[in-house]
Amino acid sequence: MSLFLLTFGLLILIVAAMAVGVLVQKKSMASSCGGLGAVGVEKACDCDDPCDRRKKRLAKEQAWKENQIL
Repeated sequence: MSLFLLTFGLLILIVAAMAVGVLVQKKSMASSCGGLGAVGVEKACDCDDPCDRRKKRLAKEQAWKENQIL
């Protein structure tokens, strides 16, 4: 039983160290396969005519960028 607890504790310590490393680097998680760019999709919404909800959101983002104080 002590061997199991020692192994489990070591595993938890390694996972915690990895989590701290990700937090310290402040980098977002990335996949190793390249994501949508690997299959030739330039953006998340690759449609010619986006839906009304997306159009509203894009207009809101554009207005925010125009009014942003640098």
